[in-house]
Amino acid sequence: MRTSWLIAWPVLLLLTAACGADQAALIPVAAKPPPKVARCMLRIAAPRAGVAARIQLVRDISAYLGTRPGRIVYGALDLVTGIHFGQGEHDHDLITASGSKVDILTALLHQRTGDLNEEERDLATLMITESDNLAADALWSRVGASSAMSAFYQSVGLTETTPGPAIFWGGTLTSPTDRIRLLKLLVKGRKGGEGHLTEADRRLVLGLMSRVQKDQSWGVSAAARPGDRVALKNGWTPRPFISGTWAMTSYGRIVGPGRDLLLSVQTDHQPGPDPGIETIEGVARLIRNRLDSLSPTITRPCIGNPIA
Repeated sequence: MRTSWLIAWPVLLLLTAACGADQAALIPVAAKPPPKVARCMLRIAAPRAGVAARIQLVRDISAYLGTRPGRIVYGALDLVTGIHFGQGEHDHDLITASGSKVDILTALLHQRTGDLNEEERDLATLMITESDNLAADALWSRVGASSAMSAFYQSVGLTETTPGPAIFWGGTLTSPTDRIRLLKLLVKGRKGGEGHLTEADRRLVLGLMSRVQKDQSWGVSAAARPGDRVALKNGWTPRPFISGTWAMTSYGRIVGPGRDLLLSVQTDHQPGPDPGIETIEGVARLIRNRLDSLSPTITRPCIGNPIA
């Protein structure tokens, strides 16, 4: 009996080992997860939606202007997208007042084959950054006054601008379209035509426009988002022969991510300076907040296989 029990032990061990081997073979092996696949997506322009957004913005600005006093015209061009719009942008009988000081400096540089001398640079700085009228008188005379300014406007294609008569540079008449043409000339330059305007010349003018003293930096600067860069020139003058009203004007360049906006807003018959400034800044804010919506995009999957 004891012998049988001893013989059974090897058999039991063999059976146990065999069962263990079979059990180990049945444990499933973890499978590798399938590779992640990134879907290829295309971002494309939605021009019809952009046109609809632009039409609505123009309508909304027009409705806003209908609530404001006096005469108001404006024009806008985004150099990044090429989008442009406005209201009364070709009206060219609006007074520029100190807005014409940029014209005087640009014309002077356009005439020269060399740099301005030290005195002229000092006068230019005073004229643009502080809107100094005596500096403007001096440089207007040095350019050649009204007749020379007419030749300059013709040469650079500002067809909707008429210089003030005789010594009265502040009486220059212009349109929002020509203000934008002038800004575009300063940003991009111009090929052909008589005279010249070098990159350094253009940088000088825009640089001075970006340093206008704080109390004169109102106006189209309201179109700037935090971090955007602004170069502008404003004009303001009482209109004693038109019911004691004011003319207020502001034009400039606002540059930031995704936009390079040229904007001009001109007003006349304003009851005072403050209402004119409020109107200009109201237009500028509407454009600031909705400019991106004028060039919308949509996303669609790529045609063909996705990219792993």
